[in-house]
Amino acid sequence: MLSQTVEYALRAVVHLAAEAPSPRTTDQIAEATLVPKAYLAKVLQGLNRAGIVHSQRGIGGGMTLAKDPAELTILEVVNAVEPLRRIRECPLGLAAHGARLCPLHRRLDNALAVMEAAFAQTTLAEILAEPTRSAPLCEVPRRLRR
Repeated sequence: MLSQTVEYALRAVVHLAAEAPSPRTTDQIAEATLVPKAYLAKVLQGLNRAGIVHSQRGIGGGMTLAKDPAELTILEVVNAVEPLRRIRECPLGLAAHGARLCPLHRRLDNALAVMEAAFAQTTLAEILAEPTRSAPLCEVPRRLRR
């Protein structure tokens, strides 16, 4: 349901949150998150424009989070790269439906509302602090590396 762009953006910000406050280069983020460097660069540009990450050029530069992980929600990251689109009126343009959604589209919008609420209530800090045996970004077996 979420695009690859959203997945890549989430991987990048989780990595930056885990490494904060140290800046990370695009190469370092790409290697740690298994995101193709060229694609990641575009994702990071979008996150930078949205104020999610900060970019510093030069020696000691790189990308850092622009917000505290305890204040940055998953929804903010998602909406920065590919906003969730709720269904407010009939996607088919049927005049008879208008703003009264049919049962199918009403259920789809309800699912989007649940996802939106869950993402709005989850911060990066919570993801990193959640007790688990597998970290959000874990060591990749050598055979899967490029």
